[in-house]
Amino acid sequence: MDESSLPALTHQVLAAAFALAVLFGALCQRTRFCTMGAISDVYAMGDWRRARMWMVAMAAALLGFNGLVALGQLDPAGSIYTGARLLWLSLLVGGLLFGFGMVLASGCISRNLVRLGGGNLKSLVVLGAAAIAAGATLRGLTAVLRVATVEKVFVELPAGQSLPALLTGGAPGSAAAWGLGLGGALALLLLARALLPREGRSWEVLLAGLGVGALVTALWWVSGHLGFLPEDPRTLEPVYLATNSRHMESISTIAPIAYALDWLLMFSDQSKTLTLGIVTVAGIVVGAALMAWREGSFRWEGFGSVGDLGLHLLGAACMGVGGIVAMGCTIGHGITGLSTLSLGSFIALAAMVAGAWLGLRLQEWRLARS
Repeated sequence: MDESSLPALTHQVLAAAFALAVLFGALCQRTRFCTMGAISDVYAMGDWRRARMWMVAMAAALLGFNGLVALGQLDPAGSIYTGARLLWLSLLVGGLLFGFGMVLASGCISRNLVRLGGGNLKSLVVLGAAAIAAGATLRGLTAVLRVATVEKVFVELPAGQSLPALLTGGAPGSAAAWGLGLGGALALLLLARALLPREGRSWEVLLAGLGVGALVTALWWVSGHLGFLPEDPRTLEPVYLATNSRHMESISTIAPIAYALDWLLMFSDQSKTLTLGIVTVAGIVVGAALMAWREGSFRWEGFGSVGDLGLHLLGAACMGVGGIVAMGCTIGHGITGLSTLSLGSFIALAAMVAGAWLGLRLQEWRLARS
């Protein structure tokens, strides 16, 4: 490919990512898909419906990603989730902070994007505060603290941290086969847990779970296959087009909201260009707004009290810092990262669930006192 063709291909990647994100936002608005909601439903009411959606989405993404790897469409080593350095302390600390924060902020970042599309101005405040905290943790004051503390603790894994690579020593053919086998086995376990009970086989569970998993898989393909050039004509090196991480990406929202804010603030700076993450964030809001308009559920909402505002700001700060420290959010690790069979994503997801449990306990204690 010559250099003159790059802009057209980049536009194709961005357009495809935006379209998939619109579908994701519309689907989440229609089915109320929410990872924090899933945890709180189980905790407060013993209701597993949204947790089943989450499990089906994990299973679909596992099958989709590892199927594409087995077909030679994707290289799992091209993802940030499968890198050699396992920052286990960052994953634990960041995951706990993010999980705790999403309870205080009434939802994770993706859920707040969806709620913003439905007219919730509380979510606009949460997203703005989380984007500032995430940007500072990427390159600002808290970034210095992050690098000087939790990122000093890690384990170097020569073959990378995906489970297939760990089991096979990174041999390409063997790793792909193991990935399909492990991914298939884990997917079957998740599907059995989600769908064997009669109440798990509702159309909403299937639509949300299979839809989210398919969209995550499709965006993997867009970034890792359509947008991948083995030889960039400008540098003669491999490149994933239009990604902030310079790796292939799928749906994740915490770093992209920081990049989106940076793009908006520095729009006249020609070095600030649209990326897959930025258009994904915009697409989720647009998709949710379109579905809310179609349903007739769009309505403006705001904070009920100063105390409510304070809790949401604290939650947003915890998510912004925690998500960057953990290198992902509940969608980023809980579905996208998990689909790569990344050991780090399993650790981060467990920490996020634990953090959410702590947040729910705090909310319960506050209600009891009041």
